[in-house]
Amino acid sequence: MNDWFDAEQRVERAQQLSESHRWEEALVEIEAALEINPHNPSWHAQHGALLDELGRTEEAVEAYQQSLVLEPGDRDVTVALGVGLAKLQRYSRALAVFDGLAKLDPEFETAYCHRVAIYTEIGRHDQAEEMFYLAQELDPRCPHCFFHIGASLATRGQSDRALYCWRRVLEIEPHYPGVRQSIAQAYRAQGKFDLARQYLLAELREDPGDPELLFDLGELAVDSGQADQAASRFVQIIELDPDNADAHFELGTILLSQDKPGEALEHFQAVLSLVPQPDLEDLNLRLGEALVLLGRYEEARSHLEEAVKQDEDSVEAVMLLGNCLLALDKPDEASDRYRRVLALSARNPYAHHHLAICFFKKGKFQAGLRHCLEAIESKPDYLLAFQKAILAHLHLGQFKDARVLIRRGQQIVPDSPVFRELSGQVWRFRVKHYVSKLLAPLKFLLRS
Repeated sequence: MNDWFDAEQRVERAQQLSESHRWEEALVEIEAALEINPHNPSWHAQHGALLDELGRTEEAVEAYQQSLVLEPGDRDVTVALGVGLAKLQRYSRALAVFDGLAKLDPEFETAYCHRVAIYTEIGRHDQAEEMFYLAQELDPRCPHCFFHIGASLATRGQSDRALYCWRRVLEIEPHYPGVRQSIAQAYRAQGKFDLARQYLLAELREDPGDPELLFDLGELAVDSGQADQAASRFVQIIELDPDNADAHFELGTILLSQDKPGEALEHFQAVLSLVPQPDLEDLNLRLGEALVLLGRYEEARSHLEEAVKQDEDSVEAVMLLGNCLLALDKPDEASDRYRRVLALSARNPYAHHHLAICFFKKGKFQAGLRHCLEAIESKPDYLLAFQKAILAHLHLGQFKDARVLIRRGQQIVPDSPVFRELSGQVWRFRVKHYVSKLLAPLKFLLRS
């Protein structure tokens, strides 16, 4: 008898602890009570709710199932079971649970509402809409239904209709969690950054310091070209959560764009230390880029080769690997990468220009000249390509062509000192070329 009384006392303490959100302590109490009396269905349901609060969904589902074995048909526990199965992405079983609820009680709006969410999640949008309209007949002011159907519409690219539904959510329930964030994402997709920011800030006021909201504000600032503001958001997230790998990556990317490769590298390395096998496709690419800018080419090479393995069609990764190999004085290997870039992007001026450099390193001025001219055709203000093409003409003794190219460059970039300097070099190359032609017979006589 004392054991039964002790169990009741423990359940009561569990409820008190739950009210204070002391979930772990409450769980200990309810599990002790269930050890004494494992046949109480409501205790199993409470056990499931505590496990849900702690994110232990798999165990929560088992607890709800045990509760229903002891007391079949409990509507609230059945709903909790269906929601848990959906969280575990066991969508067929979750749908079966809510289908069963609707058959038992066709007037139970919740059975339809949750199926709107599940059908949206699995991409069966026609059925999501069918459930939405059935739910509307029972409760036309259900904020959950409007929220979920809004997500379905947004997924299908119907952002205006989605926005209407999410604004209805706010009319019905002004403090509905996450709806302002969804509205902000829709406006961001439409390029309406100021409106998106307003809704994100309003959501942040509801939940100050939420890392996910701060992250969205950071990404929004990136989209709207406010790099410093974006960086401050990611710094704020890292201050709140030093182990946030995504924030470290985004901050590193911004620093890299601001020509701060050393600082960027620290954040990329932080990602590696936090997540040994990070699920960030661009991490090796950005690590390689930072290391190239720091002149650490051998280290950069391994990261860039990995980036190319991850995405063989990434023009940026292949191009950077080519630049790295060129810096390591491997023009043949670099040439292969630049040709790969041109196979992906035939008019890429940078690939043509760097391929030209590879040819020049091997003394193949005519081949290099051809690629320089291709680069200029694609990018008419490409000064480096102009400069190297003119020098190639001079090396080949094509002085008239060099002058034509100098005049063309001066028309495009009239204030550039590069063309004045090259114009002065034409005569030096002519003299050198003339002298070498005069000395050629003499060299032949000396050899014989």
